[in-house]
Amino acid sequence: MKTSIELQQGNSLRKDAIMRLRKNRAAVAGFFCLMTIAFLCIVLPFTPWLADPNAQSLVHKNLAPSTQHWFGTDHLGRDLFSRVFYGGRISIAVAMLTTFVAVCIGVSYGAIAGYARERVDATMMRVVDVLYGLPFLVVVILLGKVLERMTSQWSEWLVEALTSDHATTEKINEVRTAVEPLVTMVPLFLAIGALSWLTISRIVRAQVQSVKKLEFVEAARSLGLSHRVILFRHILPNCVGPIIVYTTLTIPGVMLFEAVLSFLGLGLKPPNSSWGVLIKEGSDMMLTNAWLLFFPSLFFSLTLLSLNFLGDGLRDAFDPKSSKD
Repeated sequence: MKTSIELQQGNSLRKDAIMRLRKNRAAVAGFFCLMTIAFLCIVLPFTPWLADPNAQSLVHKNLAPSTQHWFGTDHLGRDLFSRVFYGGRISIAVAMLTTFVAVCIGVSYGAIAGYARERVDATMMRVVDVLYGLPFLVVVILLGKVLERMTSQWSEWLVEALTSDHATTEKINEVRTAVEPLVTMVPLFLAIGALSWLTISRIVRAQVQSVKKLEFVEAARSLGLSHRVILFRHILPNCVGPIIVYTTLTIPGVMLFEAVLSFLGLGLKPPNSSWGVLIKEGSDMMLTNAWLLFFPSLFFSLTLLSLNFLGDGLRDAFDPKSSKD
């Protein structure tokens, strides 16, 4: 009598993580909510029917939400609906750029420190300890002030490059509205990203130190592979889980920091807007015009909650032991 043996194909760690993530309803809901908000903030500013966020009309100032102005208008008659989505584009773009810079620096630095010998590792970590002692907010504010004049010049050069000599004033203002907020904020948040890599460098260092002791790393060394290939092609891919989780949890922190800077008047300059600027303006008039605070806070809170739910879901997916189920 012959017996048949059925072979079952196993799942990779990535597929298992995706399956666990799909079972997390809060993470899935956060993902779709985040994608919807990001899609609206990216697409709506390029539609022709969306009002100019900086166009003032004192005749239509302080209007409550209506069919003409869905989110109402502010004290200068500017349409809040367009300002929310223009501001969301700035907040999300700057948060993504800042997190990208922080992750690139932190992962590279932490991986090298974790893979290097003890003396090199100790020296690199003492540098991190010294940077931890710097007053972060003060340094960022000083860098922003130093780069303020430079960013204004870059913005003007870019507007001139994107417009022709015969362009109308309306066209030039339209290009300036799209370009100036991003250009003026990029150097400041590059500086924030250059100072925000300390925590992730420690996380990656600890992961690399645990992975480099495994058998497949010894096998790679026995094959004569270089240290660079072993580190970046064999060790780091096995540390991608904590890196992804930390990235999703860093973005809301950067957005909160941008909101704090804008609330203190150190972020975007008028008349440009971000969610932090709109929340600051709305808080000044919350007793008379509550919609000016409600709508920016709503989108800002939904984005932060979505990112936090997604980050928690990714943490449980890549590390099942941390799951509460």
